[in-house]
Amino acid sequence: MKFYDQLQRTVQLPQWPPRRIISLVPSQTELLHDLGLEQEVVGITKFCLHPNEWFMQKNRVGGTKTLDFHKITALQPDLIIGNKEENEQEQIEELAHLYPVWLSDIYNLHDALDMIRRIGSLTDRAAAARDLAESIRADFQDLEAEKAASPAIRAAYLIWRKPYMVAAGDTFIHDMLVRAGCNNVFADQTRYPQITLDELAAASPEVILLSSEPFPFAEKHVADLQEACPAARITLVDGEAFSWYGSRLLHSPGYFRQLSKNVGLR
Repeated sequence: MKFYDQLQRTVQLPQWPPRRIISLVPSQTELLHDLGLEQEVVGITKFCLHPNEWFMQKNRVGGTKTLDFHKITALQPDLIIGNKEENEQEQIEELAHLYPVWLSDIYNLHDALDMIRRIGSLTDRAAAARDLAESIRADFQDLEAEKAASPAIRAAYLIWRKPYMVAAGDTFIHDMLVRAGCNNVFADQTRYPQITLDELAAASPEVILLSSEPFPFAEKHVADLQEACPAARITLVDGEAFSWYGSRLLHSPGYFRQLSKNVGLR
């Protein structure tokens, strides 16, 4: 059966629905769980932390960018699900010579909802995926309506330390920042640029958000940033709420609402 992924690649499945799925992306692994694919998912990565029972029990096939081809071969997948950004192109191309590989390509909420619906069709869970996507869409629509009357707050979202790196304008995190009520001070840059503390100060953020992933920022990292930006409010945030684009999005609007109360987003 023929499907198309979000890169418009043709993915031909030898049988449908697939019975032996490997997921190479944590947020999409959680989605597969929430679509009820307990028996079908036979392999995940070492970063697929949710749900915990899968992390503890499922076969792990390496990291998102360091795949173990011997373990993948042993699992005999009839479908591998990955992502353009989170997985390495060379490894994906090698896998695609051997197995059906479906890739997502996510820049915003619209892309994420499209991915959810497509994976639902791909795995014979179309109705459940449509319901899930609609619930997420409706909650974000409500969030947008709540925030429409207030000005956005100038924010910087840090994802790495030594060197400091931020989420810029053409990322899924940027789209979530906007929906959370932020004006991304690095929106004019691309992807995840390195910045200095001087550049951060020059951008004049009112709020600096320190993500829990991929670098695990903690309270001990606040002091240097506060010294560089004494007027900014600095807070640790749940990176999954901003960067996981599967069923985790069910929880993101509520998290953004609470963050607004705690930090003073619009």
